[in-house]
Amino acid sequence: MTFNPLEQQGIPLERQVRNWRELNVPQLDPDHSDPYARCRVIAMNGIEIEAIMFSHHFTRHCRDLEVRRRLAEVRVIEAQQQKAVNWLLPGLASVLETTIAYEQVAVDLTAWVARMEPDPYIKQAFEFGLLEDFDHLYRYANLYELIEHRKAEKIVDGLTEVMPGRPTPLHHRHPIDNVRDHYDKNTVHPASRLHALTIMAAEQQTMNFYMNVGPEYMEPIARQLYQEIGMIEEEHVTHYETLLDPAESWWEQLVHHEYNECYMYYSFMETESDRRLRSLWELHLAMELEHLRIACELLRQHDDKEPEQILAPSLPEPVTFEPNKHYVRELLATQVDLTTLGTGYVRDAHERFQRWQEAVHGGETPPSDQVLEEARHKFGSDYRMETEGPHPVPSMRSTPTPP
Repeated sequence: MTFNPLEQQGIPLERQVRNWRELNVPQLDPDHSDPYARCRVIAMNGIEIEAIMFSHHFTRHCRDLEVRRRLAEVRVIEAQQQKAVNWLLPGLASVLETTIAYEQVAVDLTAWVARMEPDPYIKQAFEFGLLEDFDHLYRYANLYELIEHRKAEKIVDGLTEVMPGRPTPLHHRHPIDNVRDHYDKNTVHPASRLHALTIMAAEQQTMNFYMNVGPEYMEPIARQLYQEIGMIEEEHVTHYETLLDPAESWWEQLVHHEYNECYMYYSFMETESDRRLRSLWELHLAMELEHLRIACELLRQHDDKEPEQILAPSLPEPVTFEPNKHYVRELLATQVDLTTLGTGYVRDAHERFQRWQEAVHGGETPPSDQVLEEARHKFGSDYRMETEGPHPVPSMRSTPTPP
């Protein structure tokens, strides 16, 4: 069934404000909830934060008082939506457990988007980043066993494997090699734009999360690992945001942000296993339909364009959280040794990459390797959860540390 947000009726803006009781949403049960329900919550939190921050940046670049007021009216509702979504996360979960869930989002959301992506260049960008987040999951899982003495399978529930990806120390690249070519707004496939906005927003929130929670740890290895991976997430935001066409006007970008929110809420409404969450996704979709209508009005008034000129007549297939184990294994077998050079990809460690590596690591073992060394020293081997057989790259297979 096709769904065209432009043809749907939303909730009038003046009826969207919620009181504190309505925003006091029940938390997810960390022991009995579907792990992918938690993933949808984390993903939508990132989408809402991107919408809020985009609106703030738009306001800072707009002189029209009436437009600034209109943006503020919509933005406060977006802020309430973000609170309702993010406060679903369980208070019982530790920061590290939530971190592992963030990386499960990064793996399975990016993998699904990459599988569905029609543009080869954009698809490659998703596949490249995916193998790095996959390794972050592995490093955090080892930290989890080290400092909380529990195993990550409790969190990912066997849906996502835990094993090495592209080694985290190799993710540190010269900043100019993180800048990608952008798509052309006039020829890009509508799904590609939505995919890029979605993954950019998810990675941006991951970056923000790590930069804020990392210093809360007492353990030096935890503080250092969050610092290292937090720096890589900044690279990932650059990697994904530079896929977007900067020639899109502020009005076009506003419409695309609202359209993408409609897409994500519709997707999760269609795929949600938790009935309580499904009703929240449905409510927020009805709100976003009105936000989209308002954005389209502004587009007509200030950009002299009809929304149909820049939007697809219907949404793509719903974004779906599902296992991607075989797809990830295929990428590991064929792309794990890639790095970037300019706006492209190479297999050789070029001079600029090597110089940056030397500057960042300073001749010392990086935290992401230290955590594995400590795990092997303490437990005899690193932590993994390989449900589909041994690692597809023979050199990355586990070798227990001799006693």
